[in-house]
Amino acid sequence: MGVNLKDIIPQDALKVVNDLRELSGKAIAIDAYNALYQFLAAIRQPDGTPLMDRRGRITSHLSGLFYRTINIVEAGIRPVYVFDGKPPELKAREIAERTKIKEEARKKYEEAIRRGDVEAARKYAQMTSRLTSEMVDASKELLSAMGIPWVQAPSEGEAQAAYMAKKGDVWAAASQDYDSLLFGAPRLVRNLTISGRRKLPNKNVYVEIKPEIINLDKVLKSLGITREQLIDIAILVGTDYNPEGVKGIGPKQALRLIKTYGSLEKALKAIPPASFPVEPTKIRELFLNPEVTDDYQLKWRKPDPEKIVAILVKEYDFSEERVRNAVERLMKAYRSKIATRARGLDAWFRK
Repeated sequence: MGVNLKDIIPQDALKVVNDLRELSGKAIAIDAYNALYQFLAAIRQPDGTPLMDRRGRITSHLSGLFYRTINIVEAGIRPVYVFDGKPPELKAREIAERTKIKEEARKKYEEAIRRGDVEAARKYAQMTSRLTSEMVDASKELLSAMGIPWVQAPSEGEAQAAYMAKKGDVWAAASQDYDSLLFGAPRLVRNLTISGRRKLPNKNVYVEIKPEIINLDKVLKSLGITREQLIDIAILVGTDYNPEGVKGIGPKQALRLIKTYGSLEKALKAIPPASFPVEPTKIRELFLNPEVTDDYQLKWRKPDPEKIVAILVKEYDFSEERVRNAVERLMKAYRSKIATRARGLDAWFRK
């Protein structure tokens, strides 16, 4: 779920991207699980049923990953997907709560189907999404066939993506969650994998979702705080490691408390007693020093059209005509956006 810091992000630290081509030439590390769950939630039939192959295996995530990644490459962006590893022990409570919510949503979905309420069925169906190890493996296989690099994080994918951005191996981390800022990503790109026309929940209203870039240094400078203090604000509001936060405290009040008292420890002495699943210092440490790895290589390779067809068409029953047309777009984008850039860099380094 991540922490919601939207209400305190300064406007001067946020830039709306009106056209993906504004990010052309940038390498961006995408939180893979975050993106795949978005695809699972959004790419469904009118009654909420996900896309499936003839064997009943869900394919919504592969559809989103394939077509959206092609759009991103066509814009000149070099994506790399970062997959979650083993979650920190502190996240166990949040994972258990998510499982409970999914099960409750599944029951409500079935009830909505029985009474013929398509709108309610779709809403609850979107909340039941589960990502299995088989789905993750298929996603990695598809990315490899597309020539798109992916990285296996030892723990949190967002932390690994932020680390890669801090090192300068990528320009930014991409996720819907603001946690990337807490992990130290110098830039966070939101809405990269969901931009476009989207229907508002429970309303027959459509809005245009555009990517946005949030600059961490500008956030901290504008708010007059340090990254450690931003983490303290998040802990007060509630993170994946302490989902409930402090009752009654939202982002704006948390900002005022931390700016007034300077630290979480001092702020907690000035408010009604609050309980945490573990010591707040341990939560802060997870954001400041997460488990990450240097064991990765970022190489964008030539796509393998027949391998892509074998995966999507022969294995998962996608339309061959649609897939081959999309592959042609990918090949064209690779030649004009990625291969050309690689040749240019090689020439520059040989000088």
